[in-house]
Amino acid sequence: MSSPSREKFATQVDADLLSSLRQLARSEGRQLQALVDEALSDLIEKRRQSKPRDSVMAAYHASHGPFGSLYRKLAE
Repeated sequence: MSSPSREKFATQVDADLLSSLRQLARSEGRQLQALVDEALSDLIEKRRQSKPRDSVMAAYHASHGPFGSLYRKLAE
């Protein structure tokens, strides 16, 4: 089985965040790159699911009181 192709890139990260990430990698006995891959994969999956923010959903649900009948009419 061949490993996926890898590509180098450069970026900057908050120093405290990077320090925490390095500590986490050490504590888990994993390479920093493995955690970066996991974090990026998780972010991409989260965005693909397109889950609305909690505050948006709260506003939407709150609007059902005053506008519920309008929403039903629009759905028809």
